[in-house]
Amino acid sequence: MTSELMPPRQPTRTQRISPLTRRIMAVNLLAPALLLVGLFYLGEYRRSLIVTELSALRSNGEIFAVALSESAVSPMGEQILPDLAIQIVRRLALTARTRARLFTRDGALVADSRALLQPGGQIVEVGNLAPPKPAKQHNTLLDKAFRYLDVIYFWLPGIEDYPPYFENVNQRASDYEEVMGAMRGEVWVAHRNMPDRSLMLSAALPVTRYKQTLGVLMLSKTSADIDNVMFEVRKETLQVFSVTLIFTVLVSLYLGGTIARPIRILSRAAERIRIGHHRQHTIPKMSTRNDEIGDLALALNDMTEALWARMDSIEAFAADVSHEIKNPLTSLKSAVETSRRVTNPEQQKKLMSIIQEDVERLDRLITDISDASRLDAELSRAESSPINLAHLLATLADLHRATESERGPQLILDVEDHLVVGATEDRLMQVFRNLLRNAISFTAPDEPITIKAWREKRWVFVTIEDKGPGIVPGKEKAIFNRFYTERPDGEEFGRHSGLGLSISLQIVESYGGSLKGETILDASQAPQGARFTVCLRTA
Repeated sequence: MTSELMPPRQPTRTQRISPLTRRIMAVNLLAPALLLVGLFYLGEYRRSLIVTELSALRSNGEIFAVALSESAVSPMGEQILPDLAIQIVRRLALTARTRARLFTRDGALVADSRALLQPGGQIVEVGNLAPPKPAKQHNTLLDKAFRYLDVIYFWLPGIEDYPPYFENVNQRASDYEEVMGAMRGEVWVAHRNMPDRSLMLSAALPVTRYKQTLGVLMLSKTSADIDNVMFEVRKETLQVFSVTLIFTVLVSLYLGGTIARPIRILSRAAERIRIGHHRQHTIPKMSTRNDEIGDLALALNDMTEALWARMDSIEAFAADVSHEIKNPLTSLKSAVETSRRVTNPEQQKKLMSIIQEDVERLDRLITDISDASRLDAELSRAESSPINLAHLLATLADLHRATESERGPQLILDVEDHLVVGATEDRLMQVFRNLLRNAISFTAPDEPITIKAWREKRWVFVTIEDKGPGIVPGKEKAIFNRFYTERPDGEEFGRHSGLGLSISLQIVESYGGSLKGETILDASQAPQGARFTVCLRTA
């Protein structure tokens, strides 16, 4: 079965604008973009202005119609008097700034304020009248630019499509639907599209006298004022959008520079460390940044240092293992080679005893080395649980009494109840067994070993005291190094690998605790034994 090898990951390529900066800019530009799109969908506001304008036309029309019915109708109320009607229409239309047209009952046009307000004041010309010019001209370059953009608005979907406005040379009431509706005594309003996409708004009201419709007054006005208002709204909003857009882009670039650029620097530094083969490359600490990126830089730097320290520890451990294994192997090799040349049975027996001791020493070394090498992985996977320390120490004392000979050191327990710590039971038992075995090896058979345990606030303390020679001055920390051995006189060489205390310290520190050793001194500063103290956090 073949396995597919993954190609090595290539270093990150330099980009002018990082993807993170582009994402930040895209998110920040979303709100201004929605504002820009919303500029062209102000239909509801425009419709409300149209309704308001039509209401004003209707109100003015009601006043005009009453004035005409009271002043421009024959005494018998049979018909409209053209001369009086023309004067009233011209006067009222001039005041209201609205185009007014008066149609008689038979549909003829009696008065048109646009023609009446021309020089001469009479309907003297017949021809097509051009639509009125917009009330406000936009002559500046900026206004013209916005006016071109404003044209887009009228071609967007959602803009009401009204019938076109058309005006005959000889106007009749039948040309306008709203006028015909007003002939029936109703008030009608209408809007139509002009060629420039503006609207022609109109309101038609009946002129009545004695409940008889004598004619129809039609008031009309273009939506130029409304369009100018809408133009100003869109123009001002677009100006705000332009400023907001520039500000948003600058803020996005700033955020990209303060977020994406440092992350890119950290990424490149990590890439250099990954492909490098020495410690020349480091992670920038960025200690001046008091934010999450600064925390990330410090964490990456600490992680890198921890990895280098772990690699140094592995290299040192490998060197120590090689050295420790080489000694018994050298002795074993020498004994084997010598046994070939020796014919004396006593000497052969002695050599075989040396070979057996070296093999046992190798077995102990390999077992302890294997345990030490697996320790990191097991501690990282193991889940801590509440451990009753009083029960565990009592079990350890029972095991000691069951396995040690009657002439061994006496074990004294002074343990408080309800001492609960967070750990794994087998590894914690291994710590105290290593410390107890160490104390037994330095204690005379008739001397006691004392185990005390108590609680102070959120910490539990356990001490193991022996009556041995104590720790060599200045070696209080060295005794926890791997393969360090300082054995009592008379003990057979090679019985201990020197890994017990090192393993115990590693286990205790993995639970957030501490382990230290010290010499017990009497009043005259003479050594009275050794004390090892384990400190663990309560569960």
